[in-house]
Amino acid sequence: MKLLVLHGPNLNLLGHRDVANYGKATLQEIDARLLDSAKRHGATLESRQSNCEGELISWIQQAAFGEDKQRMAGVLLNPGAYAHTSLALADAIEDVVRQGVPVIEVHLSNVHGREPTRERLLTAKAASGVVSGLGPLSYDLGFEAVMALAREQLR
Repeated sequence: MKLLVLHGPNLNLLGHRDVANYGKATLQEIDARLLDSAKRHGATLESRQSNCEGELISWIQQAAFGEDKQRMAGVLLNPGAYAHTSLALADAIEDVVRQGVPVIEVHLSNVHGREPTRERLLTAKAASGVVSGLGPLSYDLGFEAVMALAREQLR
């Protein structure tokens, strides 16, 4: 089983950026945790980060509509601030979920405990589920959820 992990804008600066909201863990540390979990589950993991909305959309579309070797069993996505602004990203997520590829959205911070503009998650409505506010544990729980949903799709 092959899973895609996508990290959105500014997540390349984790561990240095707004530590009060996002914590001290770096993106590399989060990816290493996810890779360990994937190995324990007998899955493979491809992780990517982009600050570009269009690139994230293309990768999400490839998860379901790409060539067989590009297709994924599931997607773990932290859309960053695009979660609050991007209808295009939400549309891509919705299309992929309709094709039977689960997408779990994760956020390190509790978006509902922050500024009002961060409470609205446009992408969450399209996702299969959302985990938020638990720091790196959000990724761990999101990984478990996407694995479970991907296995369900295989039955």
